[in-house]
Amino acid sequence: MKKYSLFSILVPLFGVGAAVLADTGQSALVVTASNAATNQLLVYDSGGNLIQTVPTEGQGGVSGNAGGIEAMGGLVAVVNYGSQSVSILERRNNRFQMKQLVSTVSGPVSVAFGADHLYILGASKVESHRMFGSTVGLAPDGVVPLLKADGSAAQVGVVQNQLVITEKSNTIETVDMLPDGAVSGLPTLVQNIPANVNTPFGLVTRGDDAYVTIAHANEISLVRNGAVLTVTGSGTQMAPCWLTLVGPFLFSSNSPSMSVSRYAVYGQKIVQDAAVAATLNGDPTDIASGAGLVAVIDGSGAVSHLSIFSVDEDGNLTLGSAATISGAANGAAVVRGE
Repeated sequence: MKKYSLFSILVPLFGVGAAVLADTGQSALVVTASNAATNQLLVYDSGGNLIQTVPTEGQGGVSGNAGGIEAMGGLVAVVNYGSQSVSILERRNNRFQMKQLVSTVSGPVSVAFGADHLYILGASKVESHRMFGSTVGLAPDGVVPLLKADGSAAQVGVVQNQLVITEKSNTIETVDMLPDGAVSGLPTLVQNIPANVNTPFGLVTRGDDAYVTIAHANEISLVRNGAVLTVTGSGTQMAPCWLTLVGPFLFSSNSPSMSVSRYAVYGQKIVQDAAVAATLNGDPTDIASGAGLVAVIDGSGAVSHLSIFSVDEDGNLTLGSAATISGAANGAAVVRGE
């Protein structure tokens, strides 16, 4: 019987990775939010230099979440938890401008762009807002209460015809979309959640697949079609919390191990490829990728750190730059070059 190596299985996927990596450019930017009482978007070039600070016209204060910033093309959405709003900013001529302030039905913790909607996860509800080009509708066209709705909401992600949502009080759920993309109905608990589930947290989606961390059980799970299909342990690294995908590689940022791990993902497999692919200065609070970069926000005491890594076709991370941020910055996103 013919044998297949992991490399031979992954070869078709490396074309995806190469396409992603080929987009590397000097004009890619990395953004985070100050998360202060007067919230600001902090814009860094790929060299880690702060090049712009833009008021979001809202209040920060969110914690214990993922995906508090999301980018799509030249648009960036930022949660303002303290003022129950989401800011929409647009990149023009390498500068960001405030475009809209969208009020939300509950304190927002996470955002995700779909094909023609912005989805906003709040402390107790998830809502959909139709997009008209680069403009977000101010009124939601769908609002769905969460299963727990106890303030433990962590992150929202988009798969085919559904949202996948984590609540840290041991719940992974899906919410259906209408044909036009608006959320509707009631959430459904994901099937086959492990018996040892302890704090579902960060997630990342691609196609029908959602990779979800079960942070305090030191596990990463694959959710597809409303069910957990695979669960993989994080080995020596504790509390994988936040995830990002680059081609065939899944990267997790681990708190309190203060590290990034690398996994190879294919089919229903999640295989740890490097327990420690990179080390950090503090406990990570979010991770994002794009344009051949991986960006990680971590916190240590009263300061945060932004680390920007380049990633090659083998999934190796090389630290290119780092910046220190005063306060508890929240969220990370990579904005591709214009």
